[in-house]
Amino acid sequence: MSDVQPAIPVPAATILMLRDGAEGLEVFMVKRHHQIDFVAGALVFPGGKVHAGDREAGLSDVTDGAGGWPAEMHVVGVAAIREAFEESGILLARDESGALVSPDHLARLQPHRAALEKNELSLLDLLRREKLRLACDLLVRFAHWITPEHMPKRFDTHFFLAAAPEGHLAAHDGCESVDSVWIRPDAAIADRKKWNVVFPTKLNLMKLAEARTVDEAMARARANPPVTVMPWVEQTAEGQMLRIRNDAGYAQTSVRLRDAL
Repeated sequence: MSDVQPAIPVPAATILMLRDGAEGLEVFMVKRHHQIDFVAGALVFPGGKVHAGDREAGLSDVTDGAGGWPAEMHVVGVAAIREAFEESGILLARDESGALVSPDHLARLQPHRAALEKNELSLLDLLRREKLRLACDLLVRFAHWITPEHMPKRFDTHFFLAAAPEGHLAAHDGCESVDSVWIRPDAAIADRKKWNVVFPTKLNLMKLAEARTVDEAMARARANPPVTVMPWVEQTAEGQMLRIRNDAGYAQTSVRLRDAL
């Protein structure tokens, strides 16, 4: 038995930003830079780890819809919205009138994306300066994954669904991500020559593909709160298999370990 203790998972968050396209439900995804040290080159949902700034006490005063959430879930929701803004340019926030950020206002905020990512500007300062409130009430919990214990770098990631506000044109940041696309979930899975999709992303795309519209996807998520999934490795006659619990709500529950990443 090994005496090496598993790495402690780092809290993280991601948003599956949705819209209704001409041929059905679409989700915004970004392609990771090949030099990123986690899932390099993969097609993923915008997201990342929780930053210290996501825990600033003052954020609770400028956030809608998280009043009944546990403290850590509030932090994760804040991180999800911040990461989505940094990586897609979409900001789930409201102005002083209570309306969602307008496309014109959003355009003026775009230069702040890089400053947030580099920790040159805090999210709280941005919200106060622009007189905005985070719209955590627009987030719907969709999935919760924890990286397997055998991995040297681990994340405790909450996945949320959100409808992209009208007029918010998503675009990758050109740093952590080098390409982006609005794509049907089934199309992202099908074209393996064009897109590298890792196992958790694939399963969440499969789950999302069960819905035909944004409203249906959100309703399904509300009706089926996520269970925590932490994959494990089993040695079988076919080789090492990565498995997840059978009651997690996914159509597929195992994959060859070599095919998981």
